[in-house]
Amino acid sequence: MRLVEEWPVENAATAVVSATGEVLGTHGDPHRVYRLASVTKLITAYAALIAVEEGVAELDDPAGPAGSTIRHLLAHASGLNLNDHNTVARVGAKRVYSSAGFEQLADALAERSGIPFADYVRDGLLGPLGMTATTFEGSPGHGASSTVADLTRFAAEVQQPTLLDASTVEAATTVAFSGLTGILPGYGRQDPNDWGLGFEIRDGKDPHWTGARNSPRTYGHFGQSGTFVWVDPDLGAACIALTDRDFGEWAIDAWPPYCDAVVDELGAR
Repeated sequence: MRLVEEWPVENAATAVVSATGEVLGTHGDPHRVYRLASVTKLITAYAALIAVEEGVAELDDPAGPAGSTIRHLLAHASGLNLNDHNTVARVGAKRVYSSAGFEQLADALAERSGIPFADYVRDGLLGPLGMTATTFEGSPGHGASSTVADLTRFAAEVQQPTLLDASTVEAATTVAFSGLTGILPGYGRQDPNDWGLGFEIRDGKDPHWTGARNSPRTYGHFGQSGTFVWVDPDLGAACIALTDRDFGEWAIDAWPPYCDAVVDELGAR
């Protein structure tokens, strides 16, 4: 974990969490608050799935562009553009990564529940998990801030769900609308560009921000603020890294070797 000391960033913190929720190691200040950028989508997606289980909506309810559903929005298959709420593809035709889609998702759930989506996130997810340092403000696609300490709780929850049925999490971390091509931000066109319901799925993507030794079943998200969270079910562990330097070539170079080192160390235990 000391490899993060070599990253060209001012501040960084990281942690590894087992499938049983045990924090296997941390490095850096776990209580420092960082902008999550698109890692926010994991929080939004999990809260949306809680809403579905609570009967607020169903995954195949209409939401977003005509012909689109909540499932399409979660899986970046609605055809909405990145930020401007215009459609650039037919619904279900390809994977178009979209923060606007997560904003429309949150609006749809707020309308159905009668509760502001940020309140739903705080009351349904952050509060029960004790994520007291996490703020959910601004865009549901990229507006949250959090700490490594809080995200270890989230990573433990995803691996051993208490707020969702395990089958819901399994479905969310399985490819939705298989075979869709699309652009993975920062890494170019991927064919296929597999995604679950809010969770990006590694599969055979190359290049990728996780390591070559991460299993194809690895899922998670990275953020343009220099952050990532992944869970590798084959490894039985999750990894979190937060920094204060925006994603760029430094991350493309630094993250995969770090992820491989984590996989190697855990595999040797």
